Formats: sequence, structure tokens, C-alpha cells
Amino acid sequence: MQRILMGVFRIMPLLFGLGFLAPLLTQIIARAGWTPPAGLSPLILGLAVGGAWGGFATLRGRWL
Repeated sequence: MQRILMGVFRIMPLLFGLGFLAPLLTQIIARAGWTPPAGLSPLILGLAVGGAWGGFATLRGRWL
């Protein structure tokens, strides 16, 4: 059980990026009336940005 929790906590920034930042960015894009480039849906753009930022934070160990 401890190994499972340690594994989940190790990837927590990625989960936060996909589970919180992506929907937040999607809602911001939709409410502001912006159109994402290249015909992407706001959800795909939110997932790409949130996943990239969360992945970066997971690998580097910091958000900035």
C-alpha cells in the first residue's frame, strides 16, 4: 500500500495538471470566447497545456 501511495504522490503534479488545470483552461478559453489555433477544441488545448505543464513539474520537481 505504501508503494502505491508513493507512486501516486510522485506523479501528483501530472495528475493535477490533467485533472485541474486542463478543465480550468478549457473554461477560461470558452468563457473568453477565444478560438484555439488549427481548429482544436478548447478541451484538447487545455489537456495539452495542462499535461505539458504537469509533466514538466513532475520531471523537474518544480512548477516554474
